[in-house]
Amino acid sequence: MNKNHRSVAVRVAASEELSSIMTVIDSALLATDATTVRAQIHTQDVLVAVADGSILGVVVLDENHIDAIAVRRRQRGNGIGTTLIEAASEHCGPLTANFRPSVSPFYESLGFEIEQTSETRWEGFRPAVR
Repeated sequence: MNKNHRSVAVRVAASEELSSIMTVIDSALLATDATTVRAQIHTQDVLVAVADGSILGVVVLDENHIDAIAVRRRQRGNGIGTTLIEAASEHCGPLTANFRPSVSPFYESLGFEIEQTSETRWEGFRPAVR
């Protein structure tokens, strides 16, 4: 899966990982804040991709909506984002997301049906995978 040949596992985040999760989210310049992430951790709606004890990526869900997805810069292009989306789909079924047009190829490659909702935002829907 990734260039370093490390085994990546996806699991529900633990509350003591909030700081590490926020580092990944903040480095991706996402607007999701620590209060939101903390609340979603308590509902078990934050999934982390972990290898060798380090968090490499995170997806924050609000029920079946992707509030944020981020992968450490040096780990991008290694399939971690795809792995997180697949795990999120298994976790909650069909997924929705709102995002910038620049990341639409990522969502499109994962089977999201995409439509433009404004000049700067797009919306995607991914049916549950059977």
